[in-house]
Amino acid sequence: MTSKESILAAIQANKPDLLPLPEQPEFPYESNLPEQYQKGLASNGGKARVVESLSEVRDYVQEHFRNSQMIVSLCDAVPGNFNVDMADDPHELEHVELAILEGDWGVAENGAIWLPEEKLHHRALPFIAQHLIVLLKKDRLLGNMHEVYARINVQEPGYGVFIAGPSKTADIEQSLVIGAHGPRSMTVFLVD
Repeated sequence: MTSKESILAAIQANKPDLLPLPEQPEFPYESNLPEQYQKGLASNGGKARVVESLSEVRDYVQEHFRNSQMIVSLCDAVPGNFNVDMADDPHELEHVELAILEGDWGVAENGAIWLPEEKLHHRALPFIAQHLIVLLKKDRLLGNMHEVYARINVQEPGYGVFIAGPSKTADIEQSLVIGAHGPRSMTVFLVD
């Protein structure tokens, strides 16, 4: 028997028994989820607003982005002025001032939103736009990441991403810079 074979035989003879995986603990979140989400997103540099109707979102867009040349909306209730279906190449989105998207799930503890590929059209869209608005139904808010991962199947879409606020970096002189590599702002509208 070679030394390699004797080492492998010793490992095989002393292999521990397989044990079942430990139970995954639950971390229930019992606070006011919309309020907690607002705090979580604010800590990431974003803003969340609870609205009664989508007309408030349309009014917000009209007030803050009325002169924008390129608004991409993937939400039927809030119109844009650029049809993203016309952009075959993500490079054509380089001048998007505002992207309006619909989120699947929100995470109250950290302000993140799960966006699967089918709600993005182009993977680059939420990162290349200057400003980002995401619509999220209040009943799609969960307390923490454990709860969200229990509800999504990360294998299902070809791509998905958690976004938690506008782009930021703190590596330059240890000062926080918002909008460093992507959206300068992120506003989430929590709707019924």
